[in-house]
Amino acid sequence: MSQTKWIEIETVHSFITNELDGVVPKDAWGETSYFYNPGHVFQRGTYFATIKQKDGANDRASHLDRSGVWRLNLGVSKEVFFELFGPPPPRPGKGGVIDGGWDFAASDQLMPHPIYGWMSWISVLNPSRLTWCKCLPLVSDAHLRAKGTFEQRRAKQNGLARRTAVEP
Repeated sequence: MSQTKWIEIETVHSFITNELDGVVPKDAWGETSYFYNPGHVFQRGTYFATIKQKDGANDRASHLDRSGVWRLNLGVSKEVFFELFGPPPPRPGKGGVIDGGWDFAASDQLMPHPIYGWMSWISVLNPSRLTWCKCLPLVSDAHLRAKGTFEQRRAKQNGLARRTAVEP
């Protein structure tokens, strides 16, 4: 008898918070958001992943109101997104979803994020063990991308602070 074994939310949360450096989780609005923010340098840091457990006013395409259904979202690099799905789709209209042939309510299918796919975000509902293994390098890519953005923000902040300090 073959039975799919779904990964638990706690497994994903534990990996992101314990295996990746500088991660700060924040719970709000039925989701846990993950920021790269070592030392809490910024108020929030750089956003790179979420675990979403309920529909939002503008995000209902995955039908997260179903019992036990949750979605992992990752902000991967444009290069990784292109390798997986081709060029990012156009930004959807307000309240809409991206164009494409994806079933955003399907479990265990890696796909563009229904709303933020245009920004190279990807998602998967209730990943199986096999799909979670495929997601591990994608989680790392999103984390690495967030590190780069964080360092750019910090350099910009430090540059502004230095200029302000030397100005009369």
